[in-house]
Amino acid sequence: MENLRELFQVMTRRFGLLNKNCCQIGGTEISLVQSHILYELLRREKPSMQQVADTLGMDITTFSRQIQTLVKMELVVKSPLPEDRRVSQLALTTQGKYVAAKIDADMNQYLNEVFSNMSEFEREMVIKSVKLLNEAMSKSTVCCKPLI
Repeated sequence: MENLRELFQVMTRRFGLLNKNCCQIGGTEISLVQSHILYELLRREKPSMQQVADTLGMDITTFSRQIQTLVKMELVVKSPLPEDRRVSQLALTTQGKYVAAKIDADMNQYLNEVFSNMSEFEREMVIKSVKLLNEAMSKSTVCCKPLI
């Protein structure tokens, strides 16, 4: 029988998920967690801090520290919701949009290069399998279930 954990361990390493920093854009070092936050902010229009933290499956305290760092890096702006000042909205700065788009483009280029080593059938099979795995993981009762 295949060693499933080892398969996922190797895939995690090849994706660089254990690296302290996922990427460097210009002179800016971006951690993997920060990359995920920037991606969510690129996809959404002024989400609340809680919405993004929930989507990423992060506790709000840890998430808040990451946002503070991204604000200091001038990649994210945090502003109170006009109708409820207790809620903070997040948005990318111009520099933040550039960094997030660059990471997105780099990851897409990497994935395209990986998939170029497969036939059309194999690509479709892998994509379908990853979707199936994501769906099964969302039903797990064990842990780590970010909202999608």
